[in-house]
Amino acid sequence: MNILVINCGSSSVKAAVIDGSSGNRLLTMKIERLLDEHPIIHFSDKEEPISCPSSGHENALRFALPLIKEHLGDHELHGVGHRVVHGGDKFDQPIKITNEIEKAIEDLSSLAPLHNPVNLLGIRIAEEVFEDLPHVAVFDTSFHQTMPKRAIQYALPKHLREKYGLRRYGFHGTSHNYVADMAAAHLKTDIQNLRIITCHLGNGCSITAVEYGRSVETSMGMTPLEGLVMGTRSGDVDAGILVYIAKEEGMKMKAINKMLNKESGLKGLSGVGNDMRDIIQRSTEGDDDCRLAIQVFAHRLRKYIGAYAAVMGGVDAIVFTGGIGENSPVIRHRTTQRLDFLGAVLDEDLNHDLKLSTEQPVAEFSAPHSRTKLLAVRTDEQFAIAQETVRIVEEQTKVNTVPTIPIAVSGRHIHLTQEVVDVLFGEGYELTEKAPLSQPGQFAANERVTLVGPKNQIERVRILGPCRSKNQVEISRTDEFFLGVDAPVRASGHIQNSAGIKLVGPEGEVTLKEGVICAWRHIHMTPEDAKIFEVNDKDIVEVEVIHGTRPLTFGNVLVRVSPKYKLEMHIDTDEANAAELPRHSEGVLIDTDGTAKLVKRKLKH
Repeated sequence: MNILVINCGSSSVKAAVIDGSSGNRLLTMKIERLLDEHPIIHFSDKEEPISCPSSGHENALRFALPLIKEHLGDHELHGVGHRVVHGGDKFDQPIKITNEIEKAIEDLSSLAPLHNPVNLLGIRIAEEVFEDLPHVAVFDTSFHQTMPKRAIQYALPKHLREKYGLRRYGFHGTSHNYVADMAAAHLKTDIQNLRIITCHLGNGCSITAVEYGRSVETSMGMTPLEGLVMGTRSGDVDAGILVYIAKEEGMKMKAINKMLNKESGLKGLSGVGNDMRDIIQRSTEGDDDCRLAIQVFAHRLRKYIGAYAAVMGGVDAIVFTGGIGENSPVIRHRTTQRLDFLGAVLDEDLNHDLKLSTEQPVAEFSAPHSRTKLLAVRTDEQFAIAQETVRIVEEQTKVNTVPTIPIAVSGRHIHLTQEVVDVLFGEGYELTEKAPLSQPGQFAANERVTLVGPKNQIERVRILGPCRSKNQVEISRTDEFFLGVDAPVRASGHIQNSAGIKLVGPEGEVTLKEGVICAWRHIHMTPEDAKIFEVNDKDIVEVEVIHGTRPLTFGNVLVRVSPKYKLEMHIDTDEANAAELPRHSEGVLIDTDGTAKLVKRKLKH
């Protein structure tokens, strides 16, 4: 597929038409000086720039986007991918854009006031110009949705955190995800076996701890202001300083915000601007402020690298990317020269001579005996966005005649009767919805209880609603051994002669005589799906994982058919971890000859 990727930024617009499989560019476009009277438009197939007749994002976009059609000629477009900076906690993956999605992006503008409004403007104008194409939003924050709670919470009053959604989100996720995958491929090691620290260094800078393929820490927070020293952003700063400056200088919040975002960072330290190349040049000429800017920049980065190695209990590779990370041997040297204690040993010659290109997007600059590899990786966020757009477009246009099945991981959870809910939470208590589940009519409730077994207890286990006719506790094998119970592998609902357990809620406790099971891996499907797949309720099938990290087949999978279901295979967390399943995994039913059909036998009643 040919995908138009649009990155509508605060001061420029970048666009490219990309082959979603190879990454080849059919066309690139860049609009600069958006606030000038006549913004400048550059097309890759035209040497002379084009002058836009009027100023501003909207005027420039309305003038430039139709020109893409002209420059493409006979090449066909299949979709449009949009970079969106902030997805809040609403979006943990790319999504096809609808009116509701646009409204959600607009509602998140307060979290990224410099980016989300112009991202949304680019979406709406592109939808007018390319009205017949599917449009997909790819969020900078989505990769970091895997961070644990301890990494996302600020130590602020709970009522304010909940009222305003005050938490750490992280940014540059598309780039961090892409270069981590590239590093793993270069090292010829499954990313599920690697601990990688990725350093995205440009005008905006961030660093991420990627533990076995998942983001577990990142330096940017609720906004892109937190963390490393950046071009014009301060990064970490003592909040007390802001209170002090506001009092002593009489500065209003708007002025302080401008200072932190536009006048600080390398620009504030050096006094000469935010371009690292200029700062390095001035430092060699004796400018003390520029020397200080480089020292502070590298010191902050090295401090974060050490912290993230501690978070992950070690590190296998440290990756540098972005304009500075890819092109500045000075910054790579200053950052890594004292990381021997992590097993990262710099090779000065490799670092100095390192050049990245389309043909060589990854290069090592660590010594041969370095236990931790030092890498520079050429990031390609546009290609990453194009790949995600292709995936979403294919899902949206897929006709369910090819037997592909989404695979979901089911964590420990509890189904309760209303009678037990009354005991645990109070007479007449009704479960409240936290989030809808993929299966229609079901939801994850806000309410949680403690499981108390013979050996240990597990706190804050979530209840799924609505209430059921039977009490059932679904756990993994790991949970079973931890609690000290003997939970049989069963189909959901088959709880006869299963293990019992004590449940403790805020208002009372209940001891179940039975109901604890390890859920049999299974597939939900509608009767219509069952006809397509040529299976019946309670058939047992084999499912081969496609697009996985390694060849894998799940046997002994139970088919469950109901008009209330949505097509999806469920496995527990132990199986998912053991299988090293990536996000968005899918499977196909297989036959004995390896074709995508099925192997089935009838479950005996």
